[in-house]
Amino acid sequence: MYLLELGGEDDAFAAREAASAATGIRRIAPGLAVAGGIVPERVRGLAYTHRASELLGRGDADLASARAVLEAASIDREGSVAVRATDVHGSSGVRTERAERELGQILVDRGFAVDLDEPDHLLRVVFSEGVFEADAGGNALERVGGEDDGPERPAGEHVSVCALGWLAAESVRDFGTRHPTDKPFFQPGSMDPLLARAVANLAGARAGATVLDPMCGTGGVLVEAGLVGADVIGTDAQAKMARGARENLRHFLERDEPSPTGLERGSWHVGRGDAMRLPLVDDAVDGVVFDAPYGRQSKIDTHRLEDLVSGALAEAHRVAPRAVVVADRSWAGEARAAGWELEASFERRVHQSLTRYVMVLERR
Repeated sequence: MYLLELGGEDDAFAAREAASAATGIRRIAPGLAVAGGIVPERVRGLAYTHRASELLGRGDADLASARAVLEAASIDREGSVAVRATDVHGSSGVRTERAERELGQILVDRGFAVDLDEPDHLLRVVFSEGVFEADAGGNALERVGGEDDGPERPAGEHVSVCALGWLAAESVRDFGTRHPTDKPFFQPGSMDPLLARAVANLAGARAGATVLDPMCGTGGVLVEAGLVGADVIGTDAQAKMARGARENLRHFLERDEPSPTGLERGSWHVGRGDAMRLPLVDDAVDGVVFDAPYGRQSKIDTHRLEDLVSGALAEAHRVAPRAVVVADRSWAGEARAAGWELEASFERRVHQSLTRYVMVLERR
């Protein structure tokens, strides 16, 4: 069993993205989830999960409980150790420095040497206390992958959890190096790399997979998909955007060294094209992801917005078994009409006047 430390903004969304790197996910407290298994190289590419640790045990969100868990745990490890503690949103009031000191002493008493700089093993201790909020489907705790870890709890229930685990993998937090305004080609309204990575992962981006963005814009989602190893294809109706996407993809993906996640960067192809008439055979790609034009901000010369999105959804259904759509409204009705099943949906508030809707679609 593994402990996942979520980003803390939208746990339901983070858990759904984490399913691209882990199995049997279940949220257990605000900012925390457990998983039956992980793929470490994929964990490194997650946007909204910070760490995965081999779960040692868990109790209530207080230091006495954490001490009891560690003292009772069977530890089959050798070498030096360090302890790092986190109090999610300051919810438990536990003094993390004291927790690190006292739990570290327990490990010293059990014969371990402490190395705060380069330990052989890092013990993560996370305290979380609070009330579960329902996700978009009305559930407070949900399973992603089918494994059971106790009874469901209803939305609104107060929980108090301390979880301990040996760090197994961390996500690479380099997104600030790819801020939209820092890319070779920039246009206002470009998606930030954190969300772009998440939706790429939701679409199935990984080594050996091919991901298509038929409205690729500046290529931000394709860059993030390529950095986790996927081969990427992009089209855009505007020649200017296709040229700009090529510039960005060339800059980030045509390098000899591995990506920051440690994986080989994916290959890329971008051309001018109509999302309603893709030059691809049936089932040509593993996943489709696109950021649909926003009604108040977009200029569409040849199609009504409704026709464009409906046509793009139909084409996506033809070329891939999975799609992720980001938009300023829900296109669930159009997605179902195109043959898709709505697997999950989320609302991501950007600012006071913009909420992004994210739909995860599967073929029926």
